[in-house]
Amino acid sequence: MEFEYKENEIVFNRELSSLDKIVLKFVKILDKEKIDYVIISGYIAILFGRSRNTEDVDLFIKKMPYEKFKNLWNKLETKGFECIHVSEPKEAYEDFLLNKTSIRFAEKGNWLPNFELKFPREELSQYSLQNKVKVILNGKILNTSKLETQIAYKLFLGSEKDIEDAAHLWDIFKDKIDRALFNRFAAKLKVEHKIKELE
Repeated sequence: MEFEYKENEIVFNRELSSLDKIVLKFVKILDKEKIDYVIISGYIAILFGRSRNTEDVDLFIKKMPYEKFKNLWNKLETKGFECIHVSEPKEAYEDFLLNKTSIRFAEKGNWLPNFELKFPREELSQYSLQNKVKVILNGKILNTSKLETQIAYKLFLGSEKDIEDAAHLWDIFKDKIDRALFNRFAAKLKVEHKIKELE
């Protein structure tokens, strides 16, 4: 794959997988409802060509009033998605999102893959939402976290799968990554000693 890489934009084309198609369908609803979001974690490595499966797609969404969330809930339902562990929007909003817990949506009748939504809590999640990258895949737009934060956070998580995700992104984008920014987040997450695992 060839990538056209700018500071906050990555453009490329490739054949879409079934996972890509459902992700694009989901974020299109978010965009139409004017929901500020950013995709984080494992799907980003998959998006950029890593061959592995995932059961969920993780997103931060900007904190919003209940009525706006209820409208989003209703729109997702009309488009064939359902919350897989909460049946009422008020419960999802008050007992989960406001209590720093995620909720999950999936296509009706099929729990995998699902979309894990949460409000940003700590500084890194706020940064990811406020400094996202626009990815244009086959002319369709989705928002992801910056590669520098994504790679550092995957090193922080530290499982074999996470290290492989980080190494994959590093291998593709190491000549484009802002090393100072990456080093800042690596230091913040105390993973400087793991950087050698990327090579």
